[in-house]
Amino acid sequence: MIPPYDRVIMISGANRGIGLAVTELLIEHGYRVSLGARDVDTLDALKIAAKPDQVACFTYDAFDLDLAKAWVAGTARKFGRIDGLINNAGISKPSFNIEEEDATILDLMISVNIKGPLRLIRLALPHLIKSGSGRVVNVSSLSGKRVKNSNFGYAMTKFSVVALTHAVRRHGWDYGVRATSICPGYVQTDMTAKASAVAGSDMIQPQDLAVLIETALSLPNNAAVAEMLVNCRFEDQF
Repeated sequence: MIPPYDRVIMISGANRGIGLAVTELLIEHGYRVSLGARDVDTLDALKIAAKPDQVACFTYDAFDLDLAKAWVAGTARKFGRIDGLINNAGISKPSFNIEEEDATILDLMISVNIKGPLRLIRLALPHLIKSGSGRVVNVSSLSGKRVKNSNFGYAMTKFSVVALTHAVRRHGWDYGVRATSICPGYVQTDMTAKASAVAGSDMIQPQDLAVLIETALSLPNNAAVAEMLVNCRFEDQF
């Protein structure tokens, strides 16, 4: 396994929430990171805590294939390698329900939550294979393991993220590529700011989830974890 200070990790949605927490942790642990976000200016502050040439920032939008290509190519050009990809960017649109005929909102979530990660994995895969210990971490949700409310469109996309993770594990196994799906319950981020089922202080903290993501990155090829289900409250299904 390559030591952390030589490993290059791409992180989508790196400017806030889970993405920001894992970025800060990886910088602290000596990884080199390539950060993607729609508002690239918000990433500049992360360079302050980093060593010279430890951080690269790119504009990334899940809808834009050209931006995805430019990010992957720019990362490889900047650092000479890509060892890991964290697909963190995602959206939830709770207004969509099973009785709606208009699938516009569902199509939006599919584009961001499924097609975005799939596209980045496909583009980064040659580099991950070359690494010999490539890692893909897909941030899914417990909504990708069970349907507990009426927001089934979001659950559909997160179930697909789990399926994508297993497809990557199968495809990349013989090349040293390992994939992990992180499936948390409520995490205290902007996405859950209006949630009332769990108090913010009782939710999973992004910094704690970041520790689990870094664990998935750092485990050797012969100790891979396919899924991590992370609870902030008791659920008898898990």
